[in-house]
Amino acid sequence: MKLTVLGGGGFRVPYVYQALLSDQGSPRIDDVWLYDTDPARLKAMAEVLARFADGHADAPRVTVTTSLDDALEGSDFVFAAIRVGGLEGRVCEERVALDLDVLGQETTGPGGLAYGLRTIPVMLDIAHRVRRLAPHAYVINFTNPAGMITEAMQTVLGDRVLGICDTPSGLGRRIATTLGLDPSRAQFDYVGLNHLGWMRRVLHDGEDILPRLLADERLGDLEEGVVFGREWLRDLGVIPNEYLYYYYFNREAVRSILDAPQTRGEFLARQQQEFYQRVTEAAGGSAVSLWRKTIADRSANYMAEAKGAVQGEARAEEDFRPDPAHQGYAGVALSVMAAISRNERATMILNVRNGTTVSALPGDAVVEVPVTVDANGVHPLTITQPDLSQAGLMQQVKAVERLTISAATTGSRADAAKAFSLHPLVDSVTVGRKLLDGYIDRIPEVAAVFGGHTS
Repeated sequence: MKLTVLGGGGFRVPYVYQALLSDQGSPRIDDVWLYDTDPARLKAMAEVLARFADGHADAPRVTVTTSLDDALEGSDFVFAAIRVGGLEGRVCEERVALDLDVLGQETTGPGGLAYGLRTIPVMLDIAHRVRRLAPHAYVINFTNPAGMITEAMQTVLGDRVLGICDTPSGLGRRIATTLGLDPSRAQFDYVGLNHLGWMRRVLHDGEDILPRLLADERLGDLEEGVVFGREWLRDLGVIPNEYLYYYYFNREAVRSILDAPQTRGEFLARQQQEFYQRVTEAAGGSAVSLWRKTIADRSANYMAEAKGAVQGEARAEEDFRPDPAHQGYAGVALSVMAAISRNERATMILNVRNGTTVSALPGDAVVEVPVTVDANGVHPLTITQPDLSQAGLMQQVKAVERLTISAATTGSRADAAKAFSLHPLVDSVTVGRKLLDGYIDRIPEVAAVFGGHTS
């Protein structure tokens, strides 16, 4: 089977390839195509994958290309993880917001809306090409903002597009292991949108173990205990997705990012430039070693503002570890492909079409909920409905996402202005309009959306 990776020069690609190397099922992915617009990044990543393939006689063959149509043609699965406008666009998204004392973050807040505006037109073009060149393919989307992009692509490809994020299932695993329990025997009751959701129950052998954790001092050892504090988690009675830190502690988050010497995007842009320069000079296994150190440093600085750390702070050599979150999402992607191609039925948390799952949202909205996956596709599980505070926040953010999709597809500045102004983390219409103007002025891909449109 053929797997196409869009964004094939990206840092996460080796995780996907390692998952494929360990897969012994049949049929399996034996043909991997890496697509990227940057030949140098493709060459560097192909070198890393070649080193991982050493010693594997049946390693999937790897083809690199800058031709999107060649990459897509005949694919069985398409894994999408692209960044339209590069990290330069991300830095602008952060700084435009921060200059207005508003959260500057990749997917949460106005930065995520700008990211959607510059990404949706490209992803819709990709969706149309998939429909023409690989009509039976499933698209596994990791391109951020994942929920918004998945929803836009579903207008072309329907339920053959699903979004993945390992944060919810990773949270469930951490809850179980914190209590010394086997996470493989746990079931997760989770509801939300991408990067905005709540773990409400974790059933282990039929028992909800979440109340036990909330009452336990080990709650402070959980990553979310560090981010939110034990008191707030106990007040809520649930464990939020870590990105809800930006809603619950918005002032603190903005202040911390403003006080930092660099934003997350600025740190990654510098680190990425250094990596690709050095990896082209590396020989043999040193390319893998360099990748591992780089990805571990990225992970160590992830959400630094929520963990009392400094973005880009140097880490000791012994602190470098593989990034479990990215390993996890590669495992989720492999599980999806195995469930569909081999009917290996699996339960996981994905971004999928709502249908009747969450009654407070439209049927064609994309939500992040537990599902089962098999050869017949993706099937959302019946869940307990979100409470008023959860449903209200989901509705407001979903309304903003849909306005952003409309603006990106029609060029309506009015819809874009409403999206920015109605976002829960933007407290003024005046600020919302300034955000839109700032992104149009500084990010060419956003400006292109509104070319020739004034309303």
